[in-house]
Amino acid sequence: MNRYQLLKSFLAKLLLRGNRRKRRFVLGLIDLAIFTVALYLAIAIRLDSLLPLEFMLDNGWQILMLLPLQLLVFSSSGVYRPILRYSSLTLLQAVAKAVGLSTVVLIVLTYFLGDWALARSILIVNALLNLILVVSVRLTLRWIIRQSLSHSKRQAMRPTRLMVYGAGAAGVELLQALSYSPRYDIVGFVDDNADLQRKVSIQGLHVYSPQALLDLWKRGYFDTVVLAMPSVSAKIRRRILETLNQKFIPVKTVPPLGRIISGHVEIKELQDVDISDLLGREEVAPDLSLLQKQITHKAVLVTGAGGSIGSELCRQIVQQRPSCLVLYELNEFALYQIHQELTENYPHLEIIPRLGNVADGPYLSSVLRAHKIETLYHAAAYKHVPLLESNIAKGIENNVFGTLTTAQSAIEMGVRQFVLISTDKAVRPTNVMGATKRVAELTIQALSAQTSDTRFAIVRFGNVLGSSGSVVPRFRHQIANGGPITLTHADITRYFMSIPEAARLVIQAGAMAVGGEVFLLDMGEPVKIYDLALQMIRLSGLIPEEDIQIKITGLRPGEKLYEELLISGDDVRPTQHPKIYCSPEYCLPWGYLAPRLTQLINAAQSNNLGIIRALLRLLVPEYKPQNVGIQNTDLQATQPPPLGQSGSTSRFTTSVDQPSFEAV
Repeated sequence: MNRYQLLKSFLAKLLLRGNRRKRRFVLGLIDLAIFTVALYLAIAIRLDSLLPLEFMLDNGWQILMLLPLQLLVFSSSGVYRPILRYSSLTLLQAVAKAVGLSTVVLIVLTYFLGDWALARSILIVNALLNLILVVSVRLTLRWIIRQSLSHSKRQAMRPTRLMVYGAGAAGVELLQALSYSPRYDIVGFVDDNADLQRKVSIQGLHVYSPQALLDLWKRGYFDTVVLAMPSVSAKIRRRILETLNQKFIPVKTVPPLGRIISGHVEIKELQDVDISDLLGREEVAPDLSLLQKQITHKAVLVTGAGGSIGSELCRQIVQQRPSCLVLYELNEFALYQIHQELTENYPHLEIIPRLGNVADGPYLSSVLRAHKIETLYHAAAYKHVPLLESNIAKGIENNVFGTLTTAQSAIEMGVRQFVLISTDKAVRPTNVMGATKRVAELTIQALSAQTSDTRFAIVRFGNVLGSSGSVVPRFRHQIANGGPITLTHADITRYFMSIPEAARLVIQAGAMAVGGEVFLLDMGEPVKIYDLALQMIRLSGLIPEEDIQIKITGLRPGEKLYEELLISGDDVRPTQHPKIYCSPEYCLPWGYLAPRLTQLINAAQSNNLGIIRALLRLLVPEYKPQNVGIQNTDLQATQPPPLGQSGSTSRFTTSVDQPSFEAV
C-alpha cells in the first residue's frame, strides 16, 4: 500500500469511527487549517508577495481573532450537522451561507476598529478562497469515505448487481439512494433514448441500449434489471416487461410514483414486479365528486373491515374525510391491524373498531344507532370456494343470513346508503360460494323494492390482485422455494383488478345508486392463469419446466374454468363512469323470497345439506353444482318442506303470503 492509499485509509477511518462529536471536531480542525491557508493566500494576493510574513507577524492578533470567528460562524450555521457521506450539492449552499455571514461580520468590524489592517479586499478574496477550498475538501473527503465503504461492502458480501432501466430523474435518484446499500451495486443504465446511449456517463456509469441487455446478461455483467420509470404508462411498462420476459432476465421495480410522492415508500425500496404491470391495465382517474358523495362529512361503517377488500375500502374512505368511520369485523387480529394502521396515518379522524358478527342483528343495530351511520359498505363474506364446499351451512349463515341481517338493521336504523360487495362467481354459479352471493344479491334487490328510505346497490366484480385468495402471492412463494407451481387447469382464466382500483370503483358505483341496481366493474380482458405463471417464472430469471415445474392438479370442487359478470346475456347500460356499467338483472319479489330464506337459514342451523342445496337450486335456477354427488332425483327427494313446516324456529319472521314465482 503506497502513501496515497495509506492517507486515504487514515482519513476514512478518522471520519467514520467514533461518535458524532469526535467527527465534528476533526472536521473543525480541517476547516481551521483551510481558513489559515485561505487567509495566507488572500494576503499574498493582495500584497503581491509569496511570503507576506512581516505583515502577518505585525497583525497577528487580528488573524488570530479572525480564524476562530470564522469557525464559530460555521458551527452556528449548521455546516457540521449533515453526515458527510450523505452530503450533496446542497453543501455548497450551506458553506456559501456560512462564508458570506462570516465575511459580513468581519467587514462590519472594520468600521468600528480604526486600526484594522485586514482590508476589505483581503476579506473578500479570503471569502472566495474559503468557499472553493472548503467545498473541494468536503467533496474529496466524501469521495474517500464512499470509496472506503464500497471497498468494505465488496469485502463483506457480494451485492446484487443492478442494471437500471431508465436514465431519467428516477434512475439517478435510485443511484444516489443505493450508493451505500450493502445489498445492491448499480453497474449501469439502460434507456431507449438514443441520445443517451454510450454518449453520456451518469456518475461514471454507462448508458446502454435495450438491445445490449441480452449480451450483457449472458456475460454476467449484472444480476437483475430494475425498472426505474414510475411515471410511464402501463402500456409502456408492459412492453418493456414482455421484452425482458422473453429474455428470461429477472426484473424488479421501484414503487409507483404516487406512493413515493405520498411518502408511504422510498424509491430505494425495490419491489418484485407487480402483477398489474404484467397485465398492463390502465386505470381511469377517479371522479372525485363520486368518491366524496356518500362519504365526506358522513358517518360510514364497513363490515368485514379487516379483509382484503374491506381494509382497502377503509383506506380509501378515510382519504375522503368522513365524520367518523366504524370498522366492523369478527376477526380480532384483523380488526387490530387495520385500526392501528388507520389511526397512525389519520390521528385526527374518529376511527372506531367494533368486534361483531354481521349475523348478530341486535348488536349491529345498536352500533348503527350509536354512531348514526349514514353509509354502509357490506364487504363481510366467506369467499374461499373449496372451503365453502365443505362448510356449506356456515356459508349460508355468513353470506346469506349475514347480508339479510345487515340490510334489515340498516333499514331499521335509517342508513341512507347500503352497498353490497358481490362477485363474478354469483353469475351462473357452480359452487356454494357463488350461489350464496347470488342469494345475497336477490335479498338486497327484493329489500330495495320494499323501501325508499335506504338506497341499496350491488357491485359485482372479479378477482383482485393480492387478496387473501389470490394466486399471485402463492405463485411467488412457490417460485422462491424452487417450485413446482401448482395450477388446477391449463386453460383456467380469470379477470384481475388491483385492490385499490376495485375499492375506488366500488365507492363510485355506490354513489350512483338510485335503488337496487347491479353495477359491474370493467375488469378488462380475462387472463389465462397458465400464461401468468410462465411470465412470473421468466421475470424471476428462470426457465419454465426446466428451473420451475408447472404441475396441473385438476379443478377443485366448485371451481369454474372461466368467470362471467352477466347473468342475462349482454344487456348492460353505461354510467357516467367509463369503468362502471349497470345491469338489469332479474330479481324475486320479497313476498316470494322471504319465506324461502327462512327455510334456507333454518336448514343451515340444522346442517341439513340436502335441503340447503335444493333451496339454492330453487332460488338460483342457473346454479349448477359440480362434483357434489347429487342427481335430479336427489333434489326431488330433498324438496324443502311446505312453508310454515320447516321444523325449526327462524331467526327472523315474515308474515307474507306465498305468491307464484315472478321475474321482474
